[in-house]
Amino acid sequence: MTIDTHAHKAPLWTRLPVVHQVRQSIGLQRGMLVVGLVITGIFILTAIFAPLLAPYGYSQLRGDNGTFGAQQAPGGEHLLGTTVGGYDVLSRVIWGSQTAITVMVIAVVLSIFAGVALGLVSGYFGGWLDRVLVVICDAVYAFPALLLAIVMGIVISGGRSGLWGGIFAAAISITVVFIPQYFRVIRAETVRIKAEAYVESARVLGASNGRIMFRHVLRNATRTLPLIFTLNASEAVLTLAGLGFIGFGIEPSSAAEWGYDLNKSLSDVTSGIWWTSLFPGLAIVLVVLGITLVGESLNDLADPRLRSRRAPGKTSVAPVTPAEVRSLAGPIDTSGNFSFQSTPRIRPDGLESIS
Repeated sequence: MTIDTHAHKAPLWTRLPVVHQVRQSIGLQRGMLVVGLVITGIFILTAIFAPLLAPYGYSQLRGDNGTFGAQQAPGGEHLLGTTVGGYDVLSRVIWGSQTAITVMVIAVVLSIFAGVALGLVSGYFGGWLDRVLVVICDAVYAFPALLLAIVMGIVISGGRSGLWGGIFAAAISITVVFIPQYFRVIRAETVRIKAEAYVESARVLGASNGRIMFRHVLRNATRTLPLIFTLNASEAVLTLAGLGFIGFGIEPSSAAEWGYDLNKSLSDVTSGIWWTSLFPGLAIVLVVLGITLVGESLNDLADPRLRSRRAPGKTSVAPVTPAEVRSLAGPIDTSGNFSFQSTPRIRPDGLESIS
């Protein structure tokens, strides 16, 4: 039996977060991850380069040849047609990606900071503070997410506002929805980690609570945050679209928003005007699908029970045939036990087997 060990270290680029997960996956799991990364990458690049990709502004109604006209069919100067308000559909879809990613990033970042801080303090110190925070977060978590976002949007901006006011109103309303999720995960991990031996050792050595919390507990309690981040990012896009669809989003003259465009295209569907609703809806579906595929694939790879293969390049064991087993084993005694011979055997490939 021979064992090959690879002593060389893997190149740095193969250990990068996304590259490492892609190399670790296999089969359908890799396909889902790659598709999700491609869709998400296109979405991010579209949002970044929206001013260069969009043929018109998100609130532009006139071109070089005059007004665009309402509900123009796809073709000519308007590849995806125009809306009932006379906006170019392609431009609205491209600019809408910029609004969606801005709200998504602000909402998720704010909720991570608030949820992690509250969960860390609650789980580490416990006591009455822990009980109060748990009750508050459970009460918030019990509300339907969209209903809570609507209430917060009305409280913050009165339901409708300009570009940055609407973006921050939508982001903060989504943040309130996501905080209990991060709080629960970090609190549970903190309660588990603070009972570990190395935390007790640090406490005995005189380390302060702040050092223990941020140096030992926090670093080990945030391993699952990337998974929650990707799943919540897709929820943020849906929540933003829901707010815009029911009329609590951003003013159309301040920014492009897919949910608002879907709301204005409801009457077009019954009239056979399909392009005003198809492309904003398709953008929402594709973005949510791409981010969800990435999140689910990362979740599978993070769980050892769901991995589809072992890490490559660790150990290579040459197969042993049944004939080799019989040649290694001596006669069977009356108790049914094998007695292995001490004489080395030579395998057909010329290698010396275990003696």
